[in-house]
Amino acid sequence: MQPYLFTIGLLFCSNIFMTFAWYAHLKNLSNQLWIYAALFSWGIALFEYILQVPANRIGHEVMTVGQLKILQEIITLTVFIPFSVFYLKEKITMDYFYASLCILGAVFFVFRAKIFGT
Repeated sequence: MQPYLFTIGLLFCSNIFMTFAWYAHLKNLSNQLWIYAALFSWGIALFEYILQVPANRIGHEVMTVGQLKILQEIITLTVFIPFSVFYLKEKITMDYFYASLCILGAVFFVFRAKIFGT
């Protein structure tokens, strides 16, 4: 169970950095040239990779690459939705809910063999 928890923790922290790298410049650097935003984002993304690479290596010991990817996507939604609401001040629509259901369905299907032992 420890590799799963460690992987989830690292991916969660990695996604916080990734979300800021991808979207924070929309609020903070919108009046700057895109190259400044790109350099700012690359600087943040370095920390994301420092966490993401070991997370995937540890996770790959107990999960397939597909399982890691789907896990990362659900973690991304878990981080992105509060970020977009509280940081970017965007409104949540029902489409976020429907997208989340689709991702949860993907989680079920990719992990069902581990869950049900089939």
